[in-house]
Amino acid sequence: MNRIITISREFGSGGRTVGKLTAEKLGIPCYDQELLEKIEEKSGFTKEYIKDRGEYTAHGSWFINAFAGRDSTGKSTQDYLWNHQRDVILELAEEGPCVIVGRCADYILRGSADCLRVFIHASMGKRAARIVQVYGQREESPEKRLKDKDQRRRAYYQYYTDTEWGVARNYHIALDSGELGIERCVELISSLY
Repeated sequence: MNRIITISREFGSGGRTVGKLTAEKLGIPCYDQELLEKIEEKSGFTKEYIKDRGEYTAHGSWFINAFAGRDSTGKSTQDYLWNHQRDVILELAEEGPCVIVGRCADYILRGSADCLRVFIHASMGKRAARIVQVYGQREESPEKRLKDKDQRRRAYYQYYTDTEWGVARNYHIALDSGELGIERCVELISSLY
């Protein structure tokens, strides 16, 4: 069975960077933006739609998404995207060892892969400073951006997995990238591989 590392993360914690650097250190593929491309090929949805809706609720509320825009089968466009995304993640896990960032991969691969489930987090202050540095200053405050993204991510995860996002018991390891630093997180994850 292939060894897979899944990286779940708070927005601005550097989880994407941790995932990429861990994959480089281990010499295995990392699927983040590459995952979007594979889902786009399989589903026909645009990369922009997948990026916006592949791990976030549309309005930050699972309740709104539960009833909005359903077809005659009872499925929403976001439900179809979830199914394609799940299929691609399962296929990647079958292909070989890899790191998969976000998109509920930790939940999708439970029981079907040898999976190290990691959660990356940091304090609000350190995440706010990081998103300004990485993504630039915006009209909206960094704290509001963080809260909005995390709320949407939490609602999406709850809706599709019926599991609470970010709770330590759902992961093998939770790392504070603000205190440990990106490189130390990479070292710790790599040592558990």
